[in-house]
Amino acid sequence: MADIPPGAPLSPSPTAPAVPQPGGGGARMPSRRLNWLRLLVLAGTVLFIAACALFMVFRLGENLGVEALLIGLVAAILPVPVLVGCFLWLDRYEPEPLRYLIFCFAWGAFVSTAASLTVNNFAADRFEGWGLPSALTAVLVAPFIEELTKAIGPVLLLLFRRREISGITDGLVYCGLSAVGFAMVENILYLGGYGYATGVEQYGPATGTQQVIAIFIVRILLFGFAHPLFTSMTGVGLGIAARAASRWVRVLAPLAGLLLAMMLHGLWNLLPTLTQATNQPLIMLYGFVGLMVPLFFGMVGLALWLRAWEGRITERILPDYVRAGWLTPPEVAALGSLGRRHAARAWAKRVSGDAGLRAMRGYQFAATRLALLRDGALRGLDRRPADRERTAREERELLEAIGAYRSFFVGRDPQAPAGIWDGHRYHLRFPDGTQRSVEAPDEPVVPIPVVLVAPPPPPPPGFGPPGWHAR
Repeated sequence: MADIPPGAPLSPSPTAPAVPQPGGGGARMPSRRLNWLRLLVLAGTVLFIAACALFMVFRLGENLGVEALLIGLVAAILPVPVLVGCFLWLDRYEPEPLRYLIFCFAWGAFVSTAASLTVNNFAADRFEGWGLPSALTAVLVAPFIEELTKAIGPVLLLLFRRREISGITDGLVYCGLSAVGFAMVENILYLGGYGYATGVEQYGPATGTQQVIAIFIVRILLFGFAHPLFTSMTGVGLGIAARAASRWVRVLAPLAGLLLAMMLHGLWNLLPTLTQATNQPLIMLYGFVGLMVPLFFGMVGLALWLRAWEGRITERILPDYVRAGWLTPPEVAALGSLGRRHAARAWAKRVSGDAGLRAMRGYQFAATRLALLRDGALRGLDRRPADRERTAREERELLEAIGAYRSFFVGRDPQAPAGIWDGHRYHLRFPDGTQRSVEAPDEPVVPIPVVLVAPPPPPPPGFGPPGWHAR
């Protein structure tokens, strides 16, 4: 399917959607069926993560003590809402399912930390037994096991829920949340153990508090971006793999991203080791300013560009559905930026209340998913017949959902003329009873709520708009 031209069919011929009635009478929000197998998998995943969480609580409590554990926990949690909020803001166009976001965060916080703590302690004991400095663990072992285990959660999503990672932005979000969860638990160890517990043991609570503040400034305020930055390299690789048709790219891109994450993490851990060994603080300064700061701003710039690209994809892909009569030009224009989407939600709330607002949010999400789905099909991502059938089925479901959501707010605005879009022009009826056919403007910027006529019957083989496939 890599050579599908624009407007080519993607799916078997679906039933033409019913024309929504003004006022949305009898409309219902789209719903999903209960899947018991999915519930069992979810329950098993929750139990596994919970077991790792109990293991980490026990190990940290045993090593730090209850008081230091609680102080470290409170201090480590403080930056989490800010970091999580940044990734959720990045994911505004096509918000990922909450359960998968929580899964990645919990995976990094408990599964990755449990595995990394076990392996790092084992390696430190081995190095000590061999007469080597335990600091080698931070350079030779920790970067590899930590980046590997942080990445496993998002990789599982790519393998078993591939459609939930629709690009690099999604990869950054999932891997970033896994890294934030990992950093939170690791900071508990540093703040509560190396900070408060060590200070109390040496000089008392006042010194412990001072050390907590000092470590908080260094590890969180100055270097709090480190773990998300390293793991974002893996996220880029996963995102490239999710949008690549080549099997080699699907395999090599995540491996390359993971390897780069490990190398950067190892280099970052090497800087303080060299600084301490040579007593040259400029090594740390040069590494921070010369490498990490440019890399950080480079990734921020990439993330912002990708966020804008995800918004523009609707303007590039969805016009195929406008020509087919499934969408109207103003609807596509209203999806092109967050400002327009916000305006559309405000309008839907004004004309239909909270139900209209919820429907508009669902409509915007479904439309973005539809654009990403078709873009993937045009890229040739679905090579197996089962994948193509699944894409066709999901396309029909999204089109039906869009029609159902639209019925909640179309025809309710008394300030807009009643009208119908037939795929080529508007047929508007004005308050004085006159009717007029109006061509679509070249760059529509205001959403005009109109009813869609049913799409035409399936065309002859070899032709047709998206959503139709000749039998």
